[in-house]
Amino acid sequence: MLWLHAPAALMLGPLISGIVFASWGGKVNYPVPVFGVAQGIVGSMIAKMVPLSIVGDILSHWALFGVGVVSVVAASTLVGWLMTRWQTLPGTTALWGVSPGAASVMTYMAEAYGADMRMVAFMQYLRVVMVAVVAAAVARFFGAAPQHAPDAIVWFPEVAWLPLVETVALAGVGSWLARVFRIPAGAFLLPLVGGIVLTHLGLLRLELPTWLLAGCYALVGWNVGLRFTGALLIHVLHQLPGILLCIFAMLGLCGGVAAFMVFAADIDPLTAYLATSPGGADSIAIIAASTDVDVSFVMAMQTVRLLVVLFAAPLLTRLIAERIGGTRSG
Repeated sequence: MLWLHAPAALMLGPLISGIVFASWGGKVNYPVPVFGVAQGIVGSMIAKMVPLSIVGDILSHWALFGVGVVSVVAASTLVGWLMTRWQTLPGTTALWGVSPGAASVMTYMAEAYGADMRMVAFMQYLRVVMVAVVAAAVARFFGAAPQHAPDAIVWFPEVAWLPLVETVALAGVGSWLARVFRIPAGAFLLPLVGGIVLTHLGLLRLELPTWLLAGCYALVGWNVGLRFTGALLIHVLHQLPGILLCIFAMLGLCGGVAAFMVFAADIDPLTAYLATSPGGADSIAIIAASTDVDVSFVMAMQTVRLLVVLFAAPLLTRLIAERIGGTRSG
């Protein structure tokens, strides 16, 4: 991926290799806390790039953020409802599969409501993969990825070890709190918010050497890619056309929201696309950090939508599932 000059190459490469490895029967188990710390390091990276004024930006552009967030949630709900009514996929699988919430939350709730848990998980993580790949392609199309050979990567720069220990501690504590209090996406969000506040109060200096970021990007990519086992692929193969239809419809509608933001608010196309991409906040964060976009705007929109979705989407999806189920039983 580096040789191809792909945006977020250090995440996309492990993601693709994880898919290939798992689909051919390979299996790797690494402790969940390790992945949580990796997400926390990515959150810390965004905290280093995003100014504290992000809150003021959200408040001053509340109408734009409101339209962006509500439109994406509405688009996912509409696609899920239509695909469920048309029985594109069995039961309420489509409804849970396209919901842009935390994948694990949607998967567990889907099982509780009788949907096919494995197919929902496949849809959720396939959407994350497709969003990441399409985002990288859009970045390349709009010239955000350099066409000339990039500067050589300095893998082992000089390191300030005390700030590095503090940065890893922030990621570790954030991941631990997320597990203890069962906060969806908390391993990413808590270090992000904590890092922004602590750095701007002068209490913390974030130190993120290249080798650490590269390792964390790989873990984020592997976490998604290694879920695509051969058994899962065989299970969903005959439903693949319906799954792809749902995901493409979701991507198309979110692309429409991005186009509206470009023409109505003069947001540059890549920033608008990344801000409205449905799901995979950590993947989008890595892509945004590696391209020439307004990272603050992208992550503000992604973070606000993630928080709204974590509370609203499970309730909304459950309500629709119950209504559809009640109508059919009647």
